[in-house]
Amino acid sequence: MACVTTREDELSEFLKSRRARLTPADVGLAVARNGRRVAGLRREELAQLAGVSPDYYARLEQGRATNVSEQVLDAVARALRLDELERRHLSDLVKPATTATADGPIRVRPALRAIIDALDPTPAVLHGPRMEVLAINRAAALLICDFDAMPEPERNMVRWMFSDPRARQVYPDWPDIAAQLVAILRVAGGKNTADGPLAELVGELSSASPDFARFWSDRDLFQHTHGPKRFRHEVTGTFTLNYETLHLPADPGLSLILYSADPGSPSEAKLRALVGS
Repeated sequence: MACVTTREDELSEFLKSRRARLTPADVGLAVARNGRRVAGLRREELAQLAGVSPDYYARLEQGRATNVSEQVLDAVARALRLDELERRHLSDLVKPATTATADGPIRVRPALRAIIDALDPTPAVLHGPRMEVLAINRAAALLICDFDAMPEPERNMVRWMFSDPRARQVYPDWPDIAAQLVAILRVAGGKNTADGPLAELVGELSSASPDFARFWSDRDLFQHTHGPKRFRHEVTGTFTLNYETLHLPADPGLSLILYSADPGSPSEAKLRALVGS
């Protein structure tokens, strides 16, 4: 089932969620003695902080404002205390990209696939914009899951994370990793709110998984860049790898994830035992 939302809906809910997490005390505003009906900032308070009229901010939050200037966006972002990723997301929602994500299957260049295979025994996974698993080498299949053995439509990291019980065994920190994947989809949705396959994926998982629905409603954002990640395997036990995300200029929307262990560490020994190097 598709989860159909409009750009206006997404913008409205995003701004409301960020406004709700701030209190008057957070931004130096006086609190009325007779109490408040809302926990977060009111629209008029946010408008005051951003230096725009309450009517204009209301139209912005409802998705009815047109030709929003960078100065206004910057003022609203500062008032809401958005980080850099949130600022970009706000800009995407106000001024969506003109290029739509392809609805059909993404085809990987043979040379790129050959490079991913050649990286073995370094685990490598190629993701599409909706966290599709487009290519995975032998080492990564041993580390995570053999996505090549699945029907092509099912090869999606987020779908696997919420539908396969083994994902909770592979990732000891499953709640954190699962929430991050959902937050990555949220960012992708902001870039193109008309992405039909993404809406279908979100609708499917929202219906099938209460955990996914809860994470999606949090409206968190995440960018997969680099950092440590713990894995668990029945043969080698638990160990920590470092991941690095490479974006491919010739293939917009695709990202290559590489995994490695700290040299000389117990995790390096466990990874070698797992992948047979």
